[in-house]
Amino acid sequence: MSSKRDYYETLGLQRGAGKDEIKKAYRKLAMKYHPDRNPGNAEAEAKFKEASEAAEVLTNPEKKSRYDQFGHAGVNGQAGGFGGAEGFSDFGDIFGDLFGDIFGGAGGGRRGGRRSQGVPGDDMQIVVDVDFEKAAFGTEETITINKEKTCVSCSGTGAKNGSMPATCDYCNGMGEVRRQQGFFTVATTCPKCQGAGTMIKDPCGSCSGSGATRKKSELSVKIPAGIDDGQRLKLRGEGNAGKRGGPAGDLYVVVRVKEHEFFTRDEFDVLCTVPISFSQAAMGTALKVPTLTGKVEIKLAPGTQSGKKMRLRGKGIEKLGGYGTGDQIISIHVETPTKLSSEQRKIFEQLAELDDKGSNPMSTGFFDKVKDLFQ
Repeated sequence: MSSKRDYYETLGLQRGAGKDEIKKAYRKLAMKYHPDRNPGNAEAEAKFKEASEAAEVLTNPEKKSRYDQFGHAGVNGQAGGFGGAEGFSDFGDIFGDLFGDIFGGAGGGRRGGRRSQGVPGDDMQIVVDVDFEKAAFGTEETITINKEKTCVSCSGTGAKNGSMPATCDYCNGMGEVRRQQGFFTVATTCPKCQGAGTMIKDPCGSCSGSGATRKKSELSVKIPAGIDDGQRLKLRGEGNAGKRGGPAGDLYVVVRVKEHEFFTRDEFDVLCTVPISFSQAAMGTALKVPTLTGKVEIKLAPGTQSGKKMRLRGKGIEKLGGYGTGDQIISIHVETPTKLSSEQRKIFEQLAELDDKGSNPMSTGFFDKVKDLFQ
């Protein structure tokens, strides 16, 4: 007794099912269990083969008739052999459509192929250096790039003026070659024309048949306000020219913001460290500090400590898209002198004596606690 499942049962059909039902059922199972959709899954591969064998028999009228009358014994040794020409055609059409769905290609071996489409041009990238202030407020830069442009002499065909590309005699202009391998119809890029479908027999002298020439081009690029270091802009269609009528690639402009003498950046805030002397910190002072829009006066109270921060509202970087402006944050740094004159040394010695009398509450409190800790 045969250990094989009933072919109709394998496809989930009732006996007497018509050809369209068989094709539909097989297509559904094949899409589910195809090995390329289930890599390394032996169970799925076995179910795929089982469904393919059932469909190959039941789509062949002669084999189907024998199977309906005698079961597996009626087609023993013939399944998978494509014994009937009509059955081969029907099954080939099913699998051809399936192959296209799985791999994104064209239909089966009996269907017409397609002429190769134009090839998009390559994308390009260029780095543009921008001053800190220009990045903050926006600017316009002129850049020069060396890119491929559609050849004027041949209008991108690659053929000499007055001649036209000839149809490839290897793929008959399809751009691809199809071969039947068992159940599969495999389409590969034509090795002779490299998928173009045509051959340049009399190449253009200006571009040597490539359809494009390399030339320098100048472009004006708008740098939006608020752009940060490392961000990039995309200019559509400003890359290399496409081949055989394909669209041009894109140009990516990477913005590199130059370092500033005074400022650094934290998102849309501008950071600036302002040094002051001991005397200014102790007695307080008024200072004019730099901002992106000019100098601004700030006042420091007596006893200002190193590390104090002050926020200048709206003096930062314009946010991308124009949604407000950041702030400028001033960090005060009390500078310790590195060289003292004899007169300064005498003054500091006097100050040191006075320091012990509580003029520096933070240090006095700290050392009092240390003293108590180690008693």
